[in-house]
Order: sequence, then C-alpha cells, then structure tokens
Amino acid sequence: MRSIVGYQSSEVDWCESNFLHSPVVAEFYNTFSNVTFLIFGPLMAFLMRSYVHKRSRYIYSVLMLFVLTGLFSMYFHATLSFLGQLLDEVAILWMLSSCYSIWMPRCYFPSFLRGSRFQFTRMMLWGTTIVTFLSVVRPILNAYALNSIAIHVLYIVCSEYRKTTNRQLRHIIHVSTILWASAVISWVSDRLFCSFWQRIHFFYLHSIWHVIISITFPYGFVTMALVDATYEMPGETLKVRYWPRDSWPVGLPYIEIQADDKNC
Repeated sequence: MRSIVGYQSSEVDWCESNFLHSPVVAEFYNTFSNVTFLIFGPLMAFLMRSYVHKRSRYIYSVLMLFVLTGLFSMYFHATLSFLGQLLDEVAILWMLSSCYSIWMPRCYFPSFLRGSRFQFTRMMLWGTTIVTFLSVVRPILNAYALNSIAIHVLYIVCSEYRKTTNRQLRHIIHVSTILWASAVISWVSDRLFCSFWQRIHFFYLHSIWHVIISITFPYGFVTMALVDATYEMPGETLKVRYWPRDSWPVGLPYIEIQADDKNC
C-alpha cells in the first residue's frame, strides 16, 4: 500500500487496486461511490423539514455529519492517509452520538439520569469527546467503539420491533435490516476474501458498501424517528412517504407530519 506523497499512510487498505485509474486518486471507485452521501443528506433535510421543525432543529446536525462522513470518506480513499481515516471514523462516531442524543428512548437511559434528556446528551457529549481523543492516540479503539454502538443499536431496534404493532415501523425495520445486512456482507467480503475478488477482477465491494449504507441511513433515520414519536410525539400523526413517488416500487423514505383537521 502507498499513499499520496506528503501524507502519513493509513494502516487500512481495501481490495481495490491503488492508483489504477488516476495518479492522484488512490482508490477511484471507493472514492467516488461516496457521492451518494452528498446527495441523500441535503435531500433528506429537504424532505424531512416538517418533522425537523416540529421535533428538533438539532436533527440538521445529524444530516450535516452524514454529509461530512461522505466527504471525509472520499478524502480517505483518495489519499489513503492516516488523517483521512481518523476524520472518516470520527465523523461516523459523532453522527451516531448525535442520533443517540436526539432519539434514544428515555426508557433506555441509565437510571441515575432519571429520564433527563439534557443530562443524557451531556453524558454523550463528554463520552464522545473522550473516545475521540483516545482514538487519535490509539486509532484501533475506533473499531471497538463503532462496533459496540452498532450492537447496541441492533438491540434497541429488536426490542422496539417486539413492542410495536405499527405496520409502517415494522416494514421500515424489515427493509433497514436487509439493507444493513447486505452492506455488512459487502464490507466483510471485501476485507476477508480480497484475494478471490482480485482473481476475478471484481474490486468494487467496498464501493458497494458505501452506496448501500448511504441508502440504509434514510431508512434508519425514519426508523428512529418513528420509534421516538411513540414516546415524544404521541399527539402527532406521522406518515411514511417515499421519494420520488409513493407508488414507485423503490424510493427514499421520509416522514411527513399530517395536520390535524379536526375542528375544536
């Protein structure tokens, strides 16, 4: 593995051959497959605007971090630099931390917080800051932190799935799980079976991971919003819509808050 001159090399390398298509972009497909992050982030901010304005404008920070994750991932794969790796992983860490702070149901808070979202958010802020500092000192900690969060998210989703009878939520969880599993299979296959993919000249599994995981995010976003609404917005009617059209077999999910037409 080599990085662009002037950059400290990352110890992480992917299956795609380096500098094969460009003398200045290390991994061409792994770099430009991140463009979906740059598209879906602003699009979700536009589609979810009624929900965001009703629930919390801090949700825009999650979408901003989602876009930054795509930009930093592009930088990492273009340079294979240690700085790029850190920026990519830390952006993911802060995005997940922001999601926790906004949407984590209070029933999962540690008991000593007594259901205070302010205190929970402060705890998440301090914890994420400490992990960020440690990840700079010991980058291997990033993998443990992100995997631990993924396992905990899976636990919460399974718990809420068993509780709910909401057909919209159950469907979104089904699709989210399938997409997430497909993305993980692509990521793991690229890491573990690289020699096989190189023999058949198919180096694109990590770029496929980027595309699938960027599509998974809107489904996860809607899943968290629907779960949160049962606790924090019991008086609101939320409807899952799909862009560009509800009638299309595939689409990007988003939430629309329906106005209350009842007369007083």
